Amino acid sequence: MLDVADIVRRHGAAVRTVLGTRLLPSQARALRDLAACRTAACGGQLTQCTACVRQVYRYHSCRNRHCPKCGGDQAARWLTRHHARLLPCPHYLITVTLPAALRPLAFGHQAVIYGALLRCAAAALQTLAADPRYVGTSLGCLAVLHTWTRDLRYHPHVHLIVTAGGLSADRTRWVAPKHPAFLVPVRALSVLVRAKMCAAVTQAGLLEQVPAAVWTTPWVVHAQPAGDGARVLDYLARYLFRVAISNSRLEQIDEAQVTFRYRHTRTQTMRRVTLSGVEFLRRFLQHVLPRRCAKVRYYGLWSATRRADREHARTLLDRARAATTTATAVSATPTASSAVAPVCPLCHAGTLTVIALLRPLPRKVPP
Repeated sequence: MLDVADIVRRHGAAVRTVLGTRLLPSQARALRDLAACRTAACGGQLTQCTACVRQVYRYHSCRNRHCPKCGGDQAARWLTRHHARLLPCPHYLITVTLPAALRPLAFGHQAVIYGALLRCAAAALQTLAADPRYVGTSLGCLAVLHTWTRDLRYHPHVHLIVTAGGLSADRTRWVAPKHPAFLVPVRALSVLVRAKMCAAVTQAGLLEQVPAAVWTTPWVVHAQPAGDGARVLDYLARYLFRVAISNSRLEQIDEAQVTFRYRHTRTQTMRRVTLSGVEFLRRFLQHVLPRRCAKVRYYGLWSATRRADREHARTLLDRARAATTTATAVSATPTASSAVAPVCPLCHAGTLTVIALLRPLPRKVPP
């Protein structure tokens, strides 16, 4: 299979030269780690087949959260844990997009603007939800940051999985939205997010770097029903521990160009993009987040401090639907399975046992 790491090894030096001092420390680290992933540089194990007795090297992953090969196990564990946390109620998917005029500022001050976008989107939603005309209580909200389009362009936006309702103030009942057709008015949400972001940018001392027209033009906010939330959660989990492109989308790599495919959002047709190796890595690196920048955050009933409220809400919702869902109220819990020894890739008959550990090699960021 083609690999983003192969592109890094071929074109990493060239993109470092092109970006120069604009290459951020987080991006330099990503280039270094991806180039070393599952090579002797990361260390590993020397294994021997129990059948053919041949020896096989198994190298460790780099564990960088932007590596397409790493994070699969973390994503699976996160998804299992959060499926169990979903409340048995309808959900909405809300998307808030950062305007194009704000994107240069966002890229230059990633931790500040990304954090503000997550907070402001959730706070605006909770403010409207607290209005008795719409819901009248706090919602459960899981917010996830994305920075890319399917063709790797820079497009910061936030997805929010939101419960359609919340606990009443006295914690005795579940409060559903007042309007069955929508959760909160999208236009009002757009205006409120914009106002809160303006306040956040001002507080950060960055207002002078933003064109004034940003605060008077409509911001793109989209809302749609998301059923029980499970499918949206599956979609978001694919990107939480990886970055903008998977290795399976790569079609051709050579000394000059990279070709990959993507599905167009509106037409759902498959399209192909061919870029120079340097341009591919430049786009890829736009989506490398700074260290300790969280791309998922929890608000309202989803916050860690309200676990008791969330479980109480689950109890109320289960009681309300007990008459029609008694037979299926308790979901099946997957049984834990013990680790299985890997099958020999050479004879496919025996299993691999570890006979030696290989220490990782020292890694330095190239100049």
